[in-house]
Amino acid sequence: MSQKDTFKKHGGYFIDGIAYMDCKESGEPVANVSLNSVSVTSSRVLNKKCVALLSESERNRLFGIGASRSSGSVRPRGWKWMKEFVDASGNVYHKGVEQPKLKGKRPVTDVAAIKKKQIDNKEKRRKAENKKLLKMAAEKKAIKKAIDKQKDFLNKHAK
Repeated sequence: MSQKDTFKKHGGYFIDGIAYMDCKESGEPVANVSLNSVSVTSSRVLNKKCVALLSESERNRLFGIGASRSSGSVRPRGWKWMKEFVDASGNVYHKGVEQPKLKGKRPVTDVAAIKKKQIDNKEKRRKAENKKLLKMAAEKKAIKKAIDKQKDFLNKHAK
């Protein structure tokens, strides 16, 4: 019995020359399996099994559920690359490096204003992108109309 026959006997099949076998638990097709395979487990099933092995606290930490990471100051995204950042307790950071000599001598950085500015910029980019898409759709419609006119013109003269 050839290797392909053994593979097919175990439930394998070929689509466009690629060897497939169905997952033994979910029935999901798995591509590019070895011809020596007897059974396979899909990546989704394997991932669920791995997560099931974790304790509840490990799972919560992995997926970011539960208590916040920091125990005091709230830092915005990119605070390490800011020229100067001052947290709520007065610690001063220059490009992510704490400056203990300046502690309490600078005003606290307004995190809410930074987040508002980020949201405004995101909205502005979204509107610009939407405007570009609408313009492209209008141009595409005009081109399609011109092509249809040319086809009609050619069809009338072809008769």
